[in-house]
Amino acid sequence: MHNNESENSAASLKGKQGIERILAAAGNSLKGFKEAWRNEAAFREECLLLCFFFPAAFWLGENGTQIAILLMSCFIVLIVELLNTAVEVVVDRVSMERHELSGRAKDVASAAVFLSLAQVLVVWGLVAWQRFA
Repeated sequence: MHNNESENSAASLKGKQGIERILAAAGNSLKGFKEAWRNEAAFREECLLLCFFFPAAFWLGENGTQIAILLMSCFIVLIVELLNTAVEVVVDRVSMERHELSGRAKDVASAAVFLSLAQVLVVWGLVAWQRFA
């Protein structure tokens, strides 16, 4: 997105209220999903995994609470992956030059993705243990 486009997008939301603002924000969110899908292999892979995990949650979970927890753990991965992508894009936008702080920002964001994936293993493992033990 060019600088003028992002400025116009931000400015266009500021003057809107109510349903018009919600619709404009939803449009921006859809653009974000499209960009993440188009440019981030990890996001595509995690979305495809969700296609497996979504129905599996209804099979594994014994009640609505367990199903919700299983699904939330998966959605957290997607959320963190989107934030990781945002950090990477902003860092690269500022400078493609190698810098200790840029590397640290990217590494910390990557660590957040790793933790989100680890919590999926813990949550799903505990629910499976409770069901089958």
